[in-house]
Amino acid sequence: MTLAQAYCKQFGKVSFPFIIYDSNGNETYYENGDGYCYKVEYNSQDKETYFENSKGFWYKVEYDSNGNETYYENSKGYWFKKEYNSQGNVTYFVDNEGIWSKTEYNSQGNVTHYENSTGSWSKTEYDSNGNETYYENSAGTIRGSKKCSCNGKVVEIDGKKYKLKELK
Repeated sequence: MTLAQAYCKQFGKVSFPFIIYDSNGNETYYENGDGYCYKVEYNSQDKETYFENSKGFWYKVEYDSNGNETYYENSKGYWFKKEYNSQGNVTYFVDNEGIWSKTEYNSQGNVTHYENSTGSWSKTEYDSNGNETYYENSAGTIRGSKKCSCNGKVVEIDGKKYKLKELK
């Protein structure tokens, strides 16, 4: 017996689509009158955490404390995981098919390094205003000029080691 049928038995006639909402206005149940229905669950941040329909399909989703999606899994066997940095940018992705990617960002949130499971990669440098100054990727594309700084490098002269400091 569907929820709409149970409701009808208890209270009389119902109209379709039969929809139930939670106290936050999130749709938690839907039924169309032809036997198709689904239910949805939410977390305290009103993010969808579980879905299941009358055809047997379901998925679940997990989030970190910042509301970023960290895990997804469904009834067809597909799943993925994501990791994030403190700025909320995706730093790592992996799924059940072996697809993965890693991404690094600078303090302004610009992508500085990217690589994935296909062997593709890219490196990007930026100036202090966030403008791209150099880009290089695994396909051979090169744009701009690479920063060349000896700041912090150690050199040896006449048996003595010196740490270089860049003057700005």
